[in-house]
Amino acid sequence: MRYVLTVAYDGTQYAGWQRQKNALSVQEVLENAVENALHAKVNITASGRTDAGVHAAGQPCHFDLKCSVPPEKMPDCLNVFLPKDVRVLDGRAADETFCCNRSAKRKTYKYSLYVCKREMPLLERYAVRVETAAPLDVLQKNARLLEGEHDFKAFCASGSSVKTTVRTVYSVEIEEVLRFGVRCIDIYVTGNGFLYNMVRTMVGELLDLSEEKRTEESLRLAYESGRRDLLGKTMPAKGLTLLQVEYE
Repeated sequence: MRYVLTVAYDGTQYAGWQRQKNALSVQEVLENAVENALHAKVNITASGRTDAGVHAAGQPCHFDLKCSVPPEKMPDCLNVFLPKDVRVLDGRAADETFCCNRSAKRKTYKYSLYVCKREMPLLERYAVRVETAAPLDVLQKNARLLEGEHDFKAFCASGSSVKTTVRTVYSVEIEEVLRFGVRCIDIYVTGNGFLYNMVRTMVGELLDLSEEKRTEESLRLAYESGRRDLLGKTMPAKGLTLLQVEYE
């Protein structure tokens, strides 16, 4: 049977999703939980990698196993053997042609910022502090420049081995709320796929565009040339959360 799980995790203590030789990953603790609960070794495939320190509210993944545990009972079966910062939220069965990675059509990430002169302990774990940020309408206007189909090579960190760097960003939506009396900015990015560090670089570029440290022309040149030095900085991992992955 092909089990499909939805997993949530706080990525603070992990080296991302994928197994690492010298660091703990979410994949490793989840595969260990399957082995401890079901006495079977499996290879779990996720919808995609998340970087070290990145969180997930809805990371789909799957594995194959001949097992009597019903799919809907698998979360409770595995959660007993998982650390508190990783939880399986639901489980279902899928056809063997379904792949959490290759079948994914749309992914949505959220990047969280808060504007404050000093660190706010209740926000620090899942958001990145900035001392200033442009008004919401300015951020929303510049967000439109990051939408559409583009060659996002300039937004990709070195070390990626992807075949193509062309991606389609369907939307970049921004919400502003007060949390604990602090201005918080949530940036939601939906696309058909993302490159290594792409969303974090998009947020850095958006902040720079909105504060007029970069221009629409410099962004156009970055799309055309793939030059990383034409863009803003890559923002820290802790502000990024994988929210949702959609399938047909």
